[in-house]
Amino acid sequence: FVTCMDKHQVVGVLRQMEKFLKGQEIRFNEGLRIMKSKLAALQNSVSKLPQADQSAAPTTCPSLEAPAHGTKFGSKYFVGHEVHFTCSAGYRLVGSATRVCRENGTWTGIGVTCKDISECASNPCQNGGTCVEGVSQYKCTCPQNWSGSHCQHQTQTAPPEWSVMNDPAFSRRPRCAQVNQAQHCSCDAGFHMSGTSDNSICQDVNECEVYRLDQGGKLCVHECVNVPGSYHCACPSGYKLLPDGRSCEDVDECLSQQQNCSQGTTCVNMGGGFQCVNPECPHSDGDISYVKTSPFQCERNPCPMDSRLCHTAPKTVSFHYLSLPSNLKIPATLFRMATAAAPGRAGPDSLRFGIASGNSRGIFVMQRSDRQTGELILVQQLRGPQEISVDVEMSEYSDRTFQAKHVARVHVLVSPYNF
Repeated sequence: FVTCMDKHQVVGVLRQMEKFLKGQEIRFNEGLRIMKSKLAALQNSVSKLPQADQSAAPTTCPSLEAPAHGTKFGSKYFVGHEVHFTCSAGYRLVGSATRVCRENGTWTGIGVTCKDISECASNPCQNGGTCVEGVSQYKCTCPQNWSGSHCQHQTQTAPPEWSVMNDPAFSRRPRCAQVNQAQHCSCDAGFHMSGTSDNSICQDVNECEVYRLDQGGKLCVHECVNVPGSYHCACPSGYKLLPDGRSCEDVDECLSQQQNCSQGTTCVNMGGGFQCVNPECPHSDGDISYVKTSPFQCERNPCPMDSRLCHTAPKTVSFHYLSLPSNLKIPATLFRMATAAAPGRAGPDSLRFGIASGNSRGIFVMQRSDRQTGELILVQQLRGPQEISVDVEMSEYSDRTFQAKHVARVHVLVSPYNF
């Protein structure tokens, strides 16, 4: 049993097929467009590869040759490789000692040559002087009215500031010799030529004054003493010259037995000298009294049980002497204070540190460095000579209850010198 579709049904089916084909065409065209886009991107990326571009930078640089009187190190000329150059003895290198091959096929730096080293090449002789080569040295032959190793001194003008004049001990006759029918005179080291060519004399060079005028740094840490042809350094009283010949070090009179402290006093070294000290314990006050247990330590006598004032007084008072140079670099840690529990006895739970007196100018601060240690720190530069006394205290607490207080009296002795 077969039924035939009427005309309207056939038209509807045809329209549905037309829409289906139209959608298929759109999707095909979209896929084709995406494919073309991907193909173009791939072609573009491939064209950028160095292998695909005949005009891309080469992967090697031109070969380099060793300079005359020199040596080349390195035989590879690929990108990133280095070539090094050195010159033989008696020659100096001009140019780039190291050259690197770049990606564009060129070398970094500039070409290298080795030039002959000549003592006279730098024209060391001034004011028309003639340079004469020697073995690893040169000599300047000076024209009339000029003298010195570089012909830098005019002999007919007023003597320079650093020249020692009018003192026979600082003047010497020059050493003269006939060379090619001409007389050549010279001075010993530490002297310079003065006077005319017919009547010349060697005057001492004051090295201390030369360095002061040139501002090239101090020859001596403390004092420079000029002597004929040379100089030496001197230190103030109480200091000794170190082996370097220019620095000073304090003499510890207490160790070297150069002190004369009387019996009952103790020698304390300070910059440039010493002191004989005998620190006294705090005076008795009611129930509070102290006994000296060592030259620098006092301990409080036992307190009555009912005396609260005695228990809050310092349990120990110690004395410390510090010697400082002038203008010490700040901040500087000068003194450390700590506690230690007796064997078999628990130590305090906490400690508190502070400055009790002697810090009205704010020269010091007290701070904790760890749980058991406090530090006295200098925060202002001090110039000597001066002496400052500061009391540092440490309080012990257990279960937040005050247990004991310890006081350290620190005497700071500032030297007038910065060494």
